[in-house]
Amino acid sequence: MSKRSPQPSFTHRPLPSPPGYLKLLGPGLVWMALAQGSGELIWWPYVVAKYGLVFLVLLIPACLLQFPLTFEIGRYTLLTGEGVFKGFFRLNKAFGVALWVLFTVSFFWFGAFASAGGTAIAAATEPYFPLDWGREAQSLFWAQSSIVVFTIAIVFAKSVYRLIEWVMKIVAVVSLLGMVVACCHPTVRAELFPFVQGLFTIDVEGMKSLDVEADASRLLTAITFAGLGGFWTLFYSYWIREKGVGMASHSQKITGFRSGAEPIRVGEPMLPEESPEAPSVLRRWYRYLCIETLIGITGNLATTLMTCLLAYALLRPEGLLPEGFDIAVVQSRFFEVTWGDFGRILFLVIAAAFLADTWLATADCVSRIHLDAITEMFPAVAKHDQRPWYYGLVLGGAVITSVTMYLDTPGTLMITSAVIGFVGTVIYATALILLNHVKLRRAMPASLRSGKLSLILIVFVTLCYMALMTAYLWVQVPVWLG
Repeated sequence: MSKRSPQPSFTHRPLPSPPGYLKLLGPGLVWMALAQGSGELIWWPYVVAKYGLVFLVLLIPACLLQFPLTFEIGRYTLLTGEGVFKGFFRLNKAFGVALWVLFTVSFFWFGAFASAGGTAIAAATEPYFPLDWGREAQSLFWAQSSIVVFTIAIVFAKSVYRLIEWVMKIVAVVSLLGMVVACCHPTVRAELFPFVQGLFTIDVEGMKSLDVEADASRLLTAITFAGLGGFWTLFYSYWIREKGVGMASHSQKITGFRSGAEPIRVGEPMLPEESPEAPSVLRRWYRYLCIETLIGITGNLATTLMTCLLAYALLRPEGLLPEGFDIAVVQSRFFEVTWGDFGRILFLVIAAAFLADTWLATADCVSRIHLDAITEMFPAVAKHDQRPWYYGLVLGGAVITSVTMYLDTPGTLMITSAVIGFVGTVIYATALILLNHVKLRRAMPASLRSGKLSLILIVFVTLCYMALMTAYLWVQVPVWLG
């Protein structure tokens, strides 16, 4: 019987004070912009365009459920300075490996976001280039081009995170302003009152109209990804680590190619040390983490509400649904109704940016998580510069997603990834309870330990996701069994 490898003990170091909220702000906007590439742009507009306001009552609770989960993910990195996936390995190595395998399978398909973005570029350029190609071939051509461009950008960027944050901020702000103007159109304003009523109306009979075979997985994806959702939520840990939040200010980071830079090595696991000022400093960090998390969640909720209103007012009356190789195309009606052809092209460009930057941010964070897993399973890797591993993983992800995006339509591949990721959410949410509120709590000084309220909230969220998974299986298993 093999012996279990000993888990490393935590060392304690001073908890640095926050340098100022404005200097740290950024991960919340990245969170918001990445979320726009799925739930906001595609799945909630699909549900509203097809079923009207029947399921709209689920939107606000679905978004708010993500706050405790996202906060706990950020809490781990704030307290330890390392990515949350390392924490899953520290909780139990076998569990970490199993979760990493599930994570890996889930992200075989994230090339679907590039191909979805390709549908928007194809619709914008169809009359001009490439000539005489069908919509599917055009979409895949642009998808492949965007993967190549963003892979080169990652490899040569001086700071990969800064590149991602810069791109995401522009996309988030431009899209938000565009949606606000589009919602001011008289046709859209006329539907505002019934839309607001739908947010707070439970229509059980209407919910029975759900086409389980066609749309149960789409509805699950919309609810779970009303924000980031699935394994994507774990990316938040890596963004705030790159920002140097809390104990992450002591950590070494992958910052891209820099001539003469010191090799990047795995640091020892850390926790804040006890001191008279530490409780006050930690409260300030928690306040910042709440603000940052709420920026992502409330910003995402606001724009999702606007896309749902636009879908209800503009897509539903015309019977238009975002699906197939029009998955990011029919929504161009959102801007076209206000600005004509210019608005249509503008929306398609923004939609393409939504979805292409989703591939960019995902490729970066998936590679970071794989690197965390590799250095935990093979400690010898941690003794050397990790940049070649990181870039190798980025290139490997580009190749794999370039292949898998040809296997089916973008929507089908997104749903495949989302369902796997939802299973992962239930698992890692449970692990976060043990990680933050048992393992770390025992190792923390008494004055810095987590409170009961945060424990109650994360347990509640985990139970909600378990109930949602049970309900999904209840209606979906009979369909699978024929």
